[in-house]
Amino acid sequence: MHATLPLLQDTDFPALSRDKLNTLQINLGYLCNQTCQHCHVDAGPNRTEMMEEPMVDLIAQVLKQRDIDTLDLTGGAPEMHTSFRRIVHQARALGVRVIDRCNLTILFEPGQDDLAEFLAANQIEIVASMPCYTVENVDKQRGKGVFDKSIAALQKLNALGYGKPGTGLIINLVYNPQGPSLPPNQSKLQADYKRELFNHFGIVFNELFALTNMPIKRFGSMLVSKKSFAPYMQLLRDNYLESNLDHVMCRNTVSVDWQGFLYDCDFNQQLDLPIPTEISNDVSSLKRPHLRDLLTKDLNGQSIRVADHCYGCTAGQGSSCGGALPD
Repeated sequence: MHATLPLLQDTDFPALSRDKLNTLQINLGYLCNQTCQHCHVDAGPNRTEMMEEPMVDLIAQVLKQRDIDTLDLTGGAPEMHTSFRRIVHQARALGVRVIDRCNLTILFEPGQDDLAEFLAANQIEIVASMPCYTVENVDKQRGKGVFDKSIAALQKLNALGYGKPGTGLIINLVYNPQGPSLPPNQSKLQADYKRELFNHFGIVFNELFALTNMPIKRFGSMLVSKKSFAPYMQLLRDNYLESNLDHVMCRNTVSVDWQGFLYDCDFNQQLDLPIPTEISNDVSSLKRPHLRDLLTKDLNGQSIRVADHCYGCTAGQGSSCGGALPD
């Protein structure tokens, strides 16, 4: 795999600083039941990195200490972590909103027979990967048979009330372009998704998140192999909008890797660009800031580590873990 960090570090991206932390995004590990072409964490069935129990125990403590209102669980497939349900129970007991970054097909994996019911019973917000509403495009990007399983999973979640008015059960879908292009207008694409999925499969959902593919990991390596890396970066730069800087997710979210180390965003995590060391309790300032440091230190006002891939979050309509940025 081609490393893209050397191509991204020399940057003129504007300096940014943090606002109040309100979202803790935890990557529970890289184990996944799928291997997707666009995956920026290079997850798959053969990955063994998983968060250990001492780190898991810190999550609820930090949520309470920092008065964080949202816990965003990701992976890999976060549901494959043995403590996934314990983490959910602890967060919900604190009144914290919990988001599960779900690939949908996990609902049919051995041992996950009651996963959909568990998510519904705990009012977990689902953000589900669905890169297209056609079988050809989904299977091309995520593997043969993934589309049919995803449709069955969505129908199962709908039957429990997800996506339906008055239930409080939210399910949002995620679109990624298949190649080196910007996502289309999110609201227009959402209308297409709602029409096609309902007309063909009776499926309903709340919102569609259109995410820009980041030039890192699996997707970035593919760009390098096809000699498309430089043109793609130019596309991102050409569509940069300064107004998007006010809404990028790194201002109020911190990303935590499976070892407990802190990053300004999930993309920096995958590039191994940790947040600055000011908050570390290690006086040598050589130790990477860690989840345990949030028990005693705040991130408000701290500088954000940027590189050229940050243009991916600020190009066009903008992109974050919640889709296009607000106007």
